[in-house]
Amino acid sequence: MGRLDGRVAIVTGGARGQGAAEARRFVAEGARVVVADLLLEDGRAVAAALGPDAVFAPLDVTDARQWAAAVETCIRAFGNPTVLVNNAGVLGETPVRGGDEAEFRRIVDVNLVGAYLGMRAVAEPMITAGGGSIVNVSSVAGLRGVSGMGAYSASKFGLRGLTKSAARELAPFGIRVNSVHPGGVATEMLATVGDDAFAHQPIPRRATPDEIANLVLFLASDESSFSTGSEFVADGGSTA
Repeated sequence: MGRLDGRVAIVTGGARGQGAAEARRFVAEGARVVVADLLLEDGRAVAAALGPDAVFAPLDVTDARQWAAAVETCIRAFGNPTVLVNNAGVLGETPVRGGDEAEFRRIVDVNLVGAYLGMRAVAEPMITAGGGSIVNVSSVAGLRGVSGMGAYSASKFGLRGLTKSAARELAPFGIRVNSVHPGGVATEMLATVGDDAFAHQPIPRRATPDEIANLVLFLASDESSFSTGSEFVADGGSTA
């Protein structure tokens, strides 16, 4: 018996890094997974490697029409989604002094609006399926400010608040909504950040993608059945 037997999941940003680790972990635990991403070649490769329990769907999370198409792909392949992982995100510098407005809007659009569109797209089919779990991947930057990265931090704080609102709205339909707040993770997003940036932590290293995927798995499963509207932090103790 797998921890996600019978579940149907959509994982955004699933073509590499943390999203790919989540997709692999979900399939290993019995779920059928839609790997959704803008990276077409990488996304198709991840889905193909996972076998018949995974399909790829092209997805720009800022485009409501592409969300509708990804959900339709899910329904055709496996049935109504019962898990959504809003994992897709972008990082960039947006200082208050001299920052670029277009970059600020881009980051918020992907990290926050994209997650909203995803929850909106899956809400009705998930209700029809009898409920489910939504996991929004925020960041420790959604718990504390980060100098020079106002848009990223604002988007992740916003995702934390959106999670709580959605949790209250969707609870009567059997849908739980929680946020995950990783610290530094060894993915392409932080490839230019040196290891010494994490030396101050009680656990003085980056997380592996699999470590974060394990936390997301817990929230997707019935093991977290009494958790909704909550923040789950995996940061090596950096916010302790």
